[in-house]
Parts: sequence; C-alpha cells; structure tokens
Amino acid sequence: MRTKLTHANFFQVYGRPLILAVCVICFSSCEKDRNKIGAEYTGPIEIVNQVEITYSEQGLQKVQMLTQRSLTYSNQNKVFPDTVNINFFEPTGEIVTRLRADSGRFDQATNVYVVKGHVRVVKPDEILTTTELSWNPGTKKVFTDKPLTIQRIRASELIRAVGMDAEQDFTRIKLRKGNGTIKFSGAP
Repeated sequence: MRTKLTHANFFQVYGRPLILAVCVICFSSCEKDRNKIGAEYTGPIEIVNQVEITYSEQGLQKVQMLTQRSLTYSNQNKVFPDTVNINFFEPTGEIVTRLRADSGRFDQATNVYVVKGHVRVVKPDEILTTTELSWNPGTKKVFTDKPLTIQRIRASELIRAVGMDAEQDFTRIKLRKGNGTIKFSGAP
C-alpha cells in the first residue's frame, strides 16, 4: 500500500533533515564569509616615538641613530618616516662622522639600513651628499650605487662619482665610478 505524500506528510518525513541541511549550509557559508570580511591588515604592528638605537662593540659605542618615529611591520622590517640622524663614534667616544637623511628603513631579511632623501655625511674636513646610502651592521660597511658628491674643504676640491663603498665611520671611501675632481677657490 502506497501512502500519498501530502504537504503535511512531506514536512513530517523530510522536514527535520531538510531544515538541518539548510542550517548547516547557512552556518558554514557564514563562517567562510566571516573569514573573508575586509582585507588583511598590512600596517605597522608597533609604532615607537623618540627613537634612539645604539650599536656598540666590546662595550664601546660605535653608532647612534636618532629619529622621531619608528614603524615596525609583521616581517620585522622597520620604517623611519621622519628625519634620521646617525652619529659614528671613535674608540675615544668622540663623534667622528655625522649623517642626516630625510627618512630611512631597515630590511630584516638582508640586515641592511637604508637612508634616503637629502643624505648628508659630515666629517671634519669633508661633506658627502647623495640621495641614498645603505649600511650593513654585520659587515660594518656603507655603500650606494647612486650619484654622490664629496666636498673636501681644506683642499678646495669637489669630487663627483657614481657609487661607493666605505667603512661604517667613513674613514676609507672607495668610489666605484669617479667623474673627476674639480678645484675651487675658498671664500676670501
């Protein structure tokens, strides 16, 4: 004997499994949507103001970096969006070289600091200017592949070059492609 399936019988027989299936589908799609809402956050995970970073060797301060703000990202890279000032020290504790740049960043993967903008390195008798300098604290080397100018004050010389490699305190500088030396007369 066959029973005729009516509206009431249909819901009695298939109602609960059907409602259960619909609920499972709705909840699982809601869970997927919850994971898709909005874009992944890529901004800084840490913001520090009034930053001072010091590097020392065997208890002697070698390098000091000062900047207004540091932004650290999830990959541990850092961005220094404000003016960066770096002092390089002699073993006696005196500052031998000063560097100023418009901004900077630190790349965790390569362990390299890069300063950009109007980069100016001042030594007692020389002023080096460029648009970008990189420093690797592991190798203690400073380098760039950008055009640069070195003004030697006592010798009244202006040296133009593209690219250089130097010790971190700029005591030795090797130019990659020199464009010549220009003699100029000092002020009267």
